[in-house]
Amino acid sequence: QSAHRAGLRSFIRYGWGWSWRVAAFVTIFNTVSTGLSVYRNKTTISNFASAGAFTGALFRMHLGLQGLAGGFVFGTAFGIPAGGLLMIMQKLAGETLQEKRNRERRELYEQKAAEWQSRLSVTEVLGQTESNAQGGPEMERARE
Repeated sequence: QSAHRAGLRSFIRYGWGWSWRVAAFVTIFNTVSTGLSVYRNKTTISNFASAGAFTGALFRMHLGLQGLAGGFVFGTAFGIPAGGLLMIMQKLAGETLQEKRNRERRELYEQKAAEWQSRLSVTEVLGQTESNAQGGPEMERARE
């Protein structure tokens, strides 16, 4: 029982030290890969490889140029399978993030176009009503 408690204490003590590093790594990786996907308007393995390389290099930068290069290679090596796995999971889900983004963009465009069309038709109706109201008395005066 004491060994179990000691193991639990060690897990909590050292687990915290690793958890924030892993959370920061994943956050930076996802931010870079999502940014590249949005900028390039497509999702490819190279986005994930680049994100892994950037994040790995960033986390090993404090070790000098050799650490930077090692982090770059290590990040690329782990970014490619991670990206492949994410892309396969999206395909299995039925809709990739790119398809979802394009669908939402198209739906928003159609909604705004319909709203613009309805506003335009109201403006045309008001313009016709106004011209009829102004033209009515003038036409009667012209007839007299």
